[in-house]
Amino acid sequence: MVGISPDRDGNSLRAFLLPHIRLRLPTFWWILPNFLMLGELKYATSHEWIKHEGSVATVGITGHAQGKFKEDAEEFTLDGSVDLHGRSAIRTKSGRWAAGTIILLNQGLATLAFFGIGVNLVLFLTRVIGQNNADAANNVSKWTGTVYIFSLVGAFLSDSYWGRYKTCAVFQVIFVIGLMSLSLSSYLSLIRPKGCGNELVQCGKHSKLEMGMFYLSIYLIALGNGGYQPNIATFGADQFDEEHSKEGPLKVAFFSYFYLALNLGSLFSNTILGYFEDEGMWAIGFLVSAGSAFAALILFLAGTPLYRHFKPSGNPLSRFCQVFVAASRNRKVQMPTGGEELYDMDRKGASTNGRKILYTHGFKFLDRAAFISSRDLEDHKGALDNPWRLCPISQVEEVKCILRLLPIWLCTIIYSVVFTQMASLFVEQGAAMKTTVSNFRIPPASMSSFDILSVAVFIFFYRRVLDPFVGKLKKSDSKGLTELQRMGVGLVIAVLAMVSAGIVECYRLKYAKSLCSHCNDTSSLSILWQIPQYAFIGASEVFMYVGQLEFFNAQTPDGLKSFGSALCMTSISLGNYVSSILVSIVMKISTEYHTTGWIPGNLNKGHLDRFYFLLAALTSLDLIAYIACAKWYKCIQLGEKHDENDEVDSFKV
Repeated sequence: MVGISPDRDGNSLRAFLLPHIRLRLPTFWWILPNFLMLGELKYATSHEWIKHEGSVATVGITGHAQGKFKEDAEEFTLDGSVDLHGRSAIRTKSGRWAAGTIILLNQGLATLAFFGIGVNLVLFLTRVIGQNNADAANNVSKWTGTVYIFSLVGAFLSDSYWGRYKTCAVFQVIFVIGLMSLSLSSYLSLIRPKGCGNELVQCGKHSKLEMGMFYLSIYLIALGNGGYQPNIATFGADQFDEEHSKEGPLKVAFFSYFYLALNLGSLFSNTILGYFEDEGMWAIGFLVSAGSAFAALILFLAGTPLYRHFKPSGNPLSRFCQVFVAASRNRKVQMPTGGEELYDMDRKGASTNGRKILYTHGFKFLDRAAFISSRDLEDHKGALDNPWRLCPISQVEEVKCILRLLPIWLCTIIYSVVFTQMASLFVEQGAAMKTTVSNFRIPPASMSSFDILSVAVFIFFYRRVLDPFVGKLKKSDSKGLTELQRMGVGLVIAVLAMVSAGIVECYRLKYAKSLCSHCNDTSSLSILWQIPQYAFIGASEVFMYVGQLEFFNAQTPDGLKSFGSALCMTSISLGNYVSSILVSIVMKISTEYHTTGWIPGNLNKGHLDRFYFLLAALTSLDLIAYIACAKWYKCIQLGEKHDENDEVDSFKV
């Protein structure tokens, strides 16, 4: 756990993004999320009788954290997971919280390492590399976008060939190599003369070789983190058997704790490491990040005997193409009204190693790929051996599942636009407000700590209060809010966040113009009035992003779980791009007729409140579209797992 408090002389840490502003924050801002996470983990991993008695026991990574369900009669897992040697996983010797806790700690350390680089990369480019603000901002945007692109690469390799464990291990090694390379190159060549790189002393020019090593290092970091991120969340969920009555709810809880671990890791980076780097101690900050990533890798490898695995399912792109090609071949045939005469198979070497997907109505044109034509009946063996001519209905249903997910996924992009404002316009708005509170000087960027605190509080509130309460209200189902319902709640709260930000901006302008209508001075309105909008964003994350992780993991076929996690990351990436485009469009339209526009350099002359209200309106429209898509959506229906010992069946309807 990390706490930050002023020293005896009253000195305080400097803001990591606004170095000219002094920061002195109460210790509880940083400690409270840590206690909440530890309390939640202890509650989740304790024995049932401990929960009922209201006691909390100390939980270790092994043994106690795993616990033993008194009612477990099964020796093996029910979801088809295997151990390291490919044998059916034994329930009491693998997975659950013994492995899940290791993965949570791994995620926290890896996130600390990644944001230790990313949070101040733009300052490193300007102070050490010598780039101007525009070039530095563009390079950071390209680098961030590359991270999300590599998430698709990692998901593809994991689902197709390597499996999640190997993919996580390989990309973490690349991540560590990139961090070590950046640390060494910064210390040996980039930070010259010694002591440069702070707000006062700029570093000298660098050779092409030094610049080449720098860019190689940061893009190795992007490759490593991007390939690792979508797989580690899914791999953590793999440790809980969703087919088991008691492990199933733990799998749902895991995603909440996973997102909380991510936030706590970034909290340390944004404060402690941000301070060292802002003071010009870049090599120390980078070395701490490298050490954190190395510790995460060692911890991950140490848990190897405990993990449960799912076998990769082969190239999904070829399976998708086969369905469309086979369907186009049969485009002229007369299809039956029901699911009759559609080919299915249960055999060794089936298209996926996971559970079969049961037939659903919808996307009827794809059913043609599994239609048994008269020509297929005549050439029985040839049809079986040519997947471009005839596909099993389970393979067709894979494609249907992804097509059904896309409208839901598209509706999450606008939310990511709202989320992006926290790191950009919220900070600019805060910089134009009164940042002194009594003897404290609060940098606008540090207000994001209220977002992290809100995430911790609302995860606690949802897991302990709201979810059980809703479950009791739903008499026919003990489960609380579904993933789709939670994502809808997240959109509603996002609207409230934008409305709150807009109202605060209206009052900020009012107080600023009361002093001087054309001045650059900050408003007399306190920056603490931003707390509600940050709290709303944090609450919406718990419902939207955690709901996304659970939804895409549950609704993707067994062979595409990592791809489901990658969809979450690409949503965030596209949200950044859409936000940039939206700001450009708004400024182009609002600056016509020689006006200053909504978001000028001096916010006192603009109307940032209108932009916030515009986002609230767009999110409301997105919510309406989302509700329509959610009502249309059909959940995946899974049957039994393919049995590897099954022989090849004849045509099966």
